[in-house]
Amino acid sequence: MSVNDIRMFGPGQGTRFIPEWGDDASPNWSESEWRSFGDPNGEYFGGGWEGEPGTLLCDPYPYDEVCIMISGRVALIDLDGNRREFSAGEAFFVPQLFRGTWETVEPSKKFFVALPGSRS
Repeated sequence: MSVNDIRMFGPGQGTRFIPEWGDDASPNWSESEWRSFGDPNGEYFGGGWEGEPGTLLCDPYPYDEVCIMISGRVALIDLDGNRREFSAGEAFFVPQLFRGTWETVEPSKKFFVALPGSRS
């Protein structure tokens, strides 16, 4: 391995990927992932993300995820109605066993790393 294997990542860098969520997303849900690195089996990956206001039911969350907000504001609301908001400059970890709603409150961007989780 050399410095040529080092990857820059963030919104707009890497391969654009738009997840399909079906009925779990609000009609106005809009997001793009920009995957810049990961293993060939999809066990982990990361890059940049950008989204517009809307909601997504995550029951459960699809993977363990480290998030670092670049801009905007998002909220996570658990199934009991408890809410936490995160904005530019804040970093947080969402465990795969989280059950609730992701709300993009205002247009937002983040760095992210998705890790294999435990569904026990």
